[in-house]
Amino acid sequence: MKRLLLLALAAGAAWFYFTRTPAPVVLAAPPPVALQSASEATAPVQRNVSPPATFEVNGYEVRTLQAFAIKARVLSVEHYRTGREADLSPIDIAFGWGRMADPAFYDQLSISQGGRWYRWRYSGKPPLPVREIEASSANMHLIPASREVARALNAVDKGQIVSLRGYLVEARARDGWMWRSSLTREDTGNGSCELVFVQAVDRY
Repeated sequence: MKRLLLLALAAGAAWFYFTRTPAPVVLAAPPPVALQSASEATAPVQRNVSPPATFEVNGYEVRTLQAFAIKARVLSVEHYRTGREADLSPIDIAFGWGRMADPAFYDQLSISQGGRWYRWRYSGKPPLPVREIEASSANMHLIPASREVARALNAVDKGQIVSLRGYLVEARARDGWMWRSSLTREDTGNGSCELVFVQAVDRY
């Protein structure tokens, strides 16, 4: 009995370690911009910011590219604990909007995440035109702006409607390493994911 209890405690500790989103160390971040996201799950809203703001997250220099807001369906969630990117973004969420937010369509897809990628597959005929699936869904690397945002992101589950506000950003390290957000929903493949500094989260 004691051994089973110890195993259960160890399993619980491992689950907590590998699924929780840690709180970031953020210095001199800009205030959120008031962008109105749609009342339903539609395409993300973004806007140029001038001049761009530069601040620090966990020792990395981060620069704003565009203000960003989204309200979309959560298609998949993946937590990361290892790799350089996890210093900034410990969680990826794949979002769908438009018809990709409708379970009648996305439930016909096999959706997965791994290695900072979002993948979908189908059998037979796709439930939506392939180009619509590509342009109406995206994998987003999320940088929490605070302990509260980290907790809110950690509570997000597949199937929920979630809204985020913050900035699309570029991150740099002192040795020249760089990670830059995509600024369009029209791209695919390497470099097509959004890197989002998240300042507000709501779940519906």
